[in-house]
Amino acid sequence: MSALMTETVNELLSDAFAGHLRQLAREKAKEYQTNTPFPNIYFDDFLPPHVAKAALRDFPQPKQLRWSEFDDKNQAKLAFDTAEKLPASIREVLYFFNSRPMLQFLEELSGIQGLIPDPYFVGGGVHQIKPGGFLEVHADFNRHTKLKLDRRLNVLLYLNQNWNEEYGGHFELWNQDATASVRKILPLFNRLAMFSTTSTSYHGHPTPLACPPDRTRKSIAVYYYTNGRPEEEVRDGHSTLFRGADEPPAHFSGMKKAIRAITPPILMEAVTRSKRV
Repeated sequence: MSALMTETVNELLSDAFAGHLRQLAREKAKEYQTNTPFPNIYFDDFLPPHVAKAALRDFPQPKQLRWSEFDDKNQAKLAFDTAEKLPASIREVLYFFNSRPMLQFLEELSGIQGLIPDPYFVGGGVHQIKPGGFLEVHADFNRHTKLKLDRRLNVLLYLNQNWNEEYGGHFELWNQDATASVRKILPLFNRLAMFSTTSTSYHGHPTPLACPPDRTRKSIAVYYYTNGRPEEEVRDGHSTLFRGADEPPAHFSGMKKAIRAITPPILMEAVTRSKRV
């Protein structure tokens, strides 16, 4: 590990920075938990300046990595989640986001205890949107299929220096039936946005990006999980739910459980077999 990266890691994991995060969580917990349309908040100048500047300096260009490219009616974006193949300056930020001090900060701020980080960074890592790109309003997948855990928090760190309002790229939070935008957050440099995820926490970047052709919208994304979630939030496992796509009603999961409870096992087995045919 280089001397520079050792310095970065030591600073992020220092007692001073952990203390700063604890104080921030205590001061902002009520605001986070009561914000609308669902718990959310953002912080400017979140990381030490030189750490954020190094991550931006080393942020891979669109042709530097084998990005996963999404280009359909719901999205036009690039994503890369293999942390060990990213530059050290970005990799160390990702690893810090999965560290104990960060988890303690997130638990106190959100009120969600027992948070578990994702070592695979599924769906997270680094994201990049080119001019004209967008991400339709959606609710995220609610279960980590490998870890069998419930998705509870999204954390997004933006790395867009000298970003003008007219460039767009606002992170939008929508109401629970995805009919209206309630809050818009400009993706400014070293701004960290976070929110609690449920099957109705609709959000996105639906307006095509209008930045100059030599610019892109850059971000680091990390997600957190728990073993179980409040009963009122429980739904059957689902992938990303895009606005306008067919979606089961909120009570659908409860209805299915009730049907299973009163249906004789032999009939349930017959139904399962018929679905496989």
